[in-house]
Parts: sequence; C-alpha cells; structure tokens
Amino acid sequence: MLTADSIKGSMTALVTPFRDGKIDRKALEALVDFQIEGGSSGLVPCGTTGESATLSFEEHDEVIDIVVQRVRGRVPVIAGTGSNNTQEAIRLTRHAETAGADGALLITPYYNKPTPAGLKAHFEAIAQSSRLPLIPYNIASRTAINMSAELVSELTRIPTVVAIKEASGNLEQIQRIHELCGERLAILSGDDSLTLPILAVGGRGVISVASNLVPGECARLVESFLDGDLEEARSIHYKLLPLVRVLFIETNPIPVKTALALMQKIKLEFRLPLVTLRSENEQRLRQELSRMGLVSAFSVKT
Repeated sequence: MLTADSIKGSMTALVTPFRDGKIDRKALEALVDFQIEGGSSGLVPCGTTGESATLSFEEHDEVIDIVVQRVRGRVPVIAGTGSNNTQEAIRLTRHAETAGADGALLITPYYNKPTPAGLKAHFEAIAQSSRLPLIPYNIASRTAINMSAELVSELTRIPTVVAIKEASGNLEQIQRIHELCGERLAILSGDDSLTLPILAVGGRGVISVASNLVPGECARLVESFLDGDLEEARSIHYKLLPLVRVLFIETNPIPVKTALALMQKIKLEFRLPLVTLRSENEQRLRQELSRMGLVSAFSVKT
C-alpha cells in the first residue's frame, strides 16, 4: 500500500490517446510500456493531461482498466478520480479501487468554489467510501480555489491522505505545508519547472507532464537529488527546462500530445474544446524536440 514514506520519484501524468473518437488501447498500452521501461516510478492516468474532463464515465473506467492491466503491478497506478461533484468522485474512486489501482489523485472541486469546510468534507466523504490512498491535487489556475497549508495539514488527519500534488506555484506555501505536515505527507511537484526547487524544500517527487516524452531524464533528476547528487540534478533540470517551457506554450495537453504524435507514439487527436497547436508554436516544439534528440532534425522546417 502507498504511504507517505513510499511515494517518491517521477510519476507520469499519462496522456489519453484517441483514434477516430475512441480510446486507442494499443497506443495506450505502448505508452505504459515506454514509461515503465524508461524508469518512471508510477503512472497517473485520467488526470488533466489525460483529458479527463472530456471522458465519459465508461471511458474513464476503460482507461484505468487498460493501464492497471498493462502495468501488471510493475509500478503503482494512481488513478485520477476527482470531480467537482463529490458523488461522482466517489463513484470514480470506487471503480479505481475495484480495478486494482494503488491510489487516487483528487483535484479540488472546480467551478463551485467550496469553502475550506466544504473541501474538507469533500475529501472526508471520498475517504469514507474507499480504502485507496488519496492524493489531493492543488491547482488554483484550473480550479479557481487554493488549498491553504493549514487546510492541507487538517487533511492529513484523514488516515488515507498520504500525499499532495502541489501546483500552486507558490514555494512559500509549499514550505509551509512541509513545516506543518512534516513526514506525514509526501509533497509532489505538479509543475515540471519547479520539481527541483520543490525537492529542495522537502518534496519527494513529481507528477510530470514532460516525462511522457523523457521518462528517463525526469526519473534521474529526482533520483539524483534524493541520492544527494545536487550537481547532477541541477544539470538535468537545466537540460529539461527549455523542453518544459515549450510543453506549456499552449494549454496542456495540446503540446505534449503533439510531441508524442511527432515522435510517432500516438495519433494526433484531441476532443473539443481543445484544438491543435498553432503552426508557429508547433515549429518551436519541433525545434526543441530535435534539440533533445526526440525527432529527426529533418522534420524541423527551416
């Protein structure tokens, strides 16, 4: 079972490949193998990067089932099961538990903007419905609500809350979480560009977008830091930083899915309201992928 002590490393926020409007099972299974062979510490399907907002319940279940079955226990699977509707989050979390997932990632309820008391009641209700280890996900840029360090500390009183994915971008807040929670809670970076700084103030790892493309480098960054090799971790951080920047040149997961398509790992297909990358941004992405050796230099237009 996942615990605050056992959660660490680079975990990948998996994209959901589509083909002709449906889940592309073959491509998804290949992505799972690519990630595990590349050194990822865990896989996180059905998060923001997995376009969970446009998946039906049945598709959400299908993606979790495919990933769990393909992983076969090689690494933990942390299923994205959050919703702004508590009953929907409970339903998704129960399915993830039945499917054999190792944990659940739960975004804070978006749009309805609950009070701190409402947030706490939301997570308590989910915890009461499932035995899965839970990881709240704090990303106010998408949800319009920020979980304070004090609220996060209160959530650790829920026995199954073992970690937090922190994407507030606020290092002061992240430090305060570590001060209040200590080793009771594993702090995971939700921003690839801040993985190293978050590790430096007490973080244990990252749930990464970039690792969809470069699982090995992302894994080595975290491993190097945790092993005490700051120089190596810093070197990898700065090597990855230009790639990370271009992966957020437009709304995630548009750039990362485009990159995977250019790498011939998936078909380029989104669901509305997401659309394809603007041509000038695609060219910038191609150039960065070429620099990283992920696509041929001949694919870059001059």
